[in-house]
Amino acid sequence: MKRFLIALLGIGLSIMLGVFHFSLKTDAHPTTQSASAPTAQAVPQVVPTPKSPDLEVIGTSVRYLKEADILVFEQTVKGTAGKTLPKPRGSVDGAPVLGYVFPTTLKPEDAGFGKVEGILALAVTSHPDFDDTPLWDENNNLNYADDGIVFHSHWVVLVKDDRVPGGLSVKQFNKTDKTVVLPPTHPGMPMYLDSPGFSVVLKGNKLTVLVPAQRLHSKTEFKFDGVVAYMQVNATNKNLPMLGVYQAYSVSSGNLSLPYNVQPQ
Repeated sequence: MKRFLIALLGIGLSIMLGVFHFSLKTDAHPTTQSASAPTAQAVPQVVPTPKSPDLEVIGTSVRYLKEADILVFEQTVKGTAGKTLPKPRGSVDGAPVLGYVFPTTLKPEDAGFGKVEGILALAVTSHPDFDDTPLWDENNNLNYADDGIVFHSHWVVLVKDDRVPGGLSVKQFNKTDKTVVLPPTHPGMPMYLDSPGFSVVLKGNKLTVLVPAQRLHSKTEFKFDGVVAYMQVNATNKNLPMLGVYQAYSVSSGNLSLPYNVQPQ
């Protein structure tokens, strides 16, 4: 699998990343307790979820249903969508994150972020060690802080990052920066990450996300791609991103060129 960085250079995207040192004292709720507190020198081992047909994308599409004014994001995989889950680490630091991701040509401000450089992507993720959707109860058990393992939706702003093998990370910001603009559904981490609560449907080999067009300022014409990737949280090492891409299992276009267009219906 080619590194994301090479693909990004191929489509002419030039992104600058400012590196900051953050602690992970956020609104994300751990669902598993750490056996021991990590030290400042600790570097969590990176062990990506094993490859599986469930992580091999064979088709990606976005349809705009005019009558319902809704965008339908879909990925089809060779195996069963959402069947493969990351194994819990036992702490937020080093926590694995598995994601079905739709990089787009939409602007970050279309999803409610400020005007920043980066690639706006819709990411459907699972991470058993913490919950970052405090407004949503994905497993419908009336506990809003225990369902990180259930695949759920995020908007993220991705930037070039040579510090991780996948060449990308979620853009970070300084928590003291008062100029940062975030959607009201932002979960509290110092990253350009939102938890919009869009409906995620997993059925057979297909993953579907329903996004009201109004939530994107009615932007219904854009280009996109499909990626399945392994990411990992870093809460202690200032030389690594807080959430970086460590492995791409599959890319729908083969080269992350974002070649696909929304199909109106």
